[in-house]
Order: sequence, then structure tokens, then C-alpha cells
Amino acid sequence: MERQFDEDLSALKEQLMKMATLVEESIALSVKALKERNEAFVHRVLEREEAINSLDIEIEQKSLKMLALKQPMAGDLRLIVSAMKMGSELERIGDQAVNIAERTLDLLKMPLLKPLIDIPRMASLAQDMVRDSLKAFIYLDSKLAREICERDQEVDQLNDQVFRELLTYTMEDPATIPRAVELILIGRHLERIADHATNISEDVIYLVEGKTIKHQYEKKS
Repeated sequence: MERQFDEDLSALKEQLMKMATLVEESIALSVKALKERNEAFVHRVLEREEAINSLDIEIEQKSLKMLALKQPMAGDLRLIVSAMKMGSELERIGDQAVNIAERTLDLLKMPLLKPLIDIPRMASLAQDMVRDSLKAFIYLDSKLAREICERDQEVDQLNDQVFRELLTYTMEDPATIPRAVELILIGRHLERIADHATNISEDVIYLVEGKTIKHQYEKKS
């Protein structure tokens, strides 16, 4: 019974890793499409959405089955519930990548407003946060999870910087408003990706330490 539980848990983790890989690729491709003004990358993001959604459903179903049949206690219970919540967070991150891709499609119809510097930096930070949040879960590393929560502030700061810069463009030339708004929204989508990675990390901390730290990092900023 215990061996079967361990095998089921290992399979669940493998599905999460597969899902996280797809999500990471979607983030990278969506921003690459924007930076290189390449519509082909947009379609590759959109093609991944169904696979990500399917994995989310599979992870939820497997988790619920394990809860019903194995009736785990204490730590094992928290582990399965955390895995199920992680699948949901990863699915939402995938949705944000799709949103970026869709915004990019609109931007490709318009001239480039400005060289992209901070948005690719935000994307790289957010992508690393997603990757490391999964690593923290797999290895039950609450120290890494706390570091990820702290990184969220850097993404927030970059998002504020993007907003202020683009607002300046619109004030100087109202004709830039449509392009600026799309870029502001892309910054917001990346900020939300970082938030979801932070949510995963907070769940890891609760899983490992039994402590709830939600909103604490918001108070520091």
C-alpha cells in the first residue's frame, strides 16, 4: 500500500514537472514573439494551451483519487493538496502567457513603440520563479521558496517602471496610447505570473514548515 502510494506520488510530481516545462516555454515564447515580432511564436504558445489545460485536469483527478483511496494523513495529505493547488496555479500562469501572446498579435499590426528592455527582464525573472517554485516543491526546500517570494518585489518594481515609462510616452504623444496600453497590459500579465509563482512558494513553506506566510511579503513592500 505504501509502495503504491509512493509510486502514485512520483507520477504526480512527474506530471507537474511536465506541466511546468510547458508553462515555462510558453512564457519564453510569448515574450520572444513580442521581442522578435514573430507571429509563429505566438501560435506555438496558443498550441500549448490545450496540453497545459489537460495536464491540470489530470493532476486534479489523480490527486482526488489519491485522497479518496489512500486517505492520507498529516504531511502526505498536505503534499497532495499542495500538488493539486500547484497544478491550478500553473494553469493560470499558462493563461497569462496566452494573454501575452494575444496582446502581441495586436502589437504586430502596429509599428514598434520602443526597444524592449524591462519586459524581457521581467519575463526572465518570472520564468525563473516558476521553475524554482517547482524545484522548491519537489525537494521540499522552504529556504528556496522564501527566496522566490522575495524576488516578487523585483518584478513588481520593474512593472512599475514599465508603467511609468509608457505613461510618459502617452503624455508626450497621444498617438502612442494603443501600443502603450498593450505593453502595460503585458507587464501586468508578467507581474501576475510572478504572483502565481509566489503563491506556489507560499504553499511550499506551509507544506514544509506548517506556517502560513501569505500577505507578509506585501507588508514589507
